[in-house]
Amino acid sequence: MNKRILIIYTGGTIGMMPSHDGYVPMPGFHDQLMRQLDNRASGQLPAYELIEFEQLIDSANLTPAHWQQMAQVLAERWDDYAGFVLLHGTDTLAYSAAALSFMLKGINKPVILTGSQIPLAQLRNDALDNLVTALLLAANPAISEVCICFNGRLLRGNRSVKVSSSGFDAFDSPGFPWLGRVGIEFELQPQLLLAAGTPEFRLAPFDADAVAVLPLYPGISAHIAEAILAGPSIRALVLQTYGAGNPPDANQALMQVLEDASQRGITLLNITQCARGGVSQGAYATGAALNRIGVIPGRDLTLEAAFAKLHVLIANGLSQDALRSALQESLCGECAAN
Repeated sequence: MNKRILIIYTGGTIGMMPSHDGYVPMPGFHDQLMRQLDNRASGQLPAYELIEFEQLIDSANLTPAHWQQMAQVLAERWDDYAGFVLLHGTDTLAYSAAALSFMLKGINKPVILTGSQIPLAQLRNDALDNLVTALLLAANPAISEVCICFNGRLLRGNRSVKVSSSGFDAFDSPGFPWLGRVGIEFELQPQLLLAAGTPEFRLAPFDADAVAVLPLYPGISAHIAEAILAGPSIRALVLQTYGAGNPPDANQALMQVLEDASQRGITLLNITQCARGGVSQGAYATGAALNRIGVIPGRDLTLEAAFAKLHVLIANGLSQDALRSALQESLCGECAAN
């Protein structure tokens, strides 16, 4: 193969080693990874280069600013490589995959995120298989989107969620079919893949306080929502409701707090707490109450995609009307079309 792939190591379990204090970054990860790849499949992999972030990210400490850093690295090198592999910690990998899908809208080559549940330094690990598979997928010109590759699954990045803290099958896309399966053969689903476009890089800086999340639970106090919505920088709230998009409309104090926020220009986006399906505001009278106060139905958006989509759109300066309009569109396959 004569296609050159850039591997970007951002941090995460894949490059760690065990210590008395738990997993810590492994010295010499770059060299060890190169040796293992050379030993594993010399001459059978696409040509690749590896770079590391100067300050590695424990993905539990990820912030939206790190998305900008990743997207900037990709944009600066976009024309130099046939595809990209990002090695990332698993805790927030789905958030980053979703964010990058919106920041790199309309791309024409693969961006594959992967990582591992066990570090490469351990004798028994899932790291090398995930990386080798991701490398091969990153050289496939049929893929023109941001994906997650993990344990033989190829998933749309903005449809993915972490579903296991301990299993090798750590990621899934419960609301959307897999884009491919890797077993003895590579089995892609070409009818599901996004068409190549013209890249639109959205690299504006983020305000980490602009978006908040409020999961509803039985007996939730209006004071909780009020405190979240009182933040001086907040521009949007992801509201995680029950079932088909239902809030406790008998909690009049809570509904009033949400209505007041909407009237102040805070965008409210409704998504379901369920792993499958989406919201249908108005299917029940309780959900119809959200229509009356201007809450936007998020259809089948995942939490990760809803959070990232709001952040990217707000960072790029959309007006409230433009933001509402964009939230009701599928920009890059993140939700069902109207």
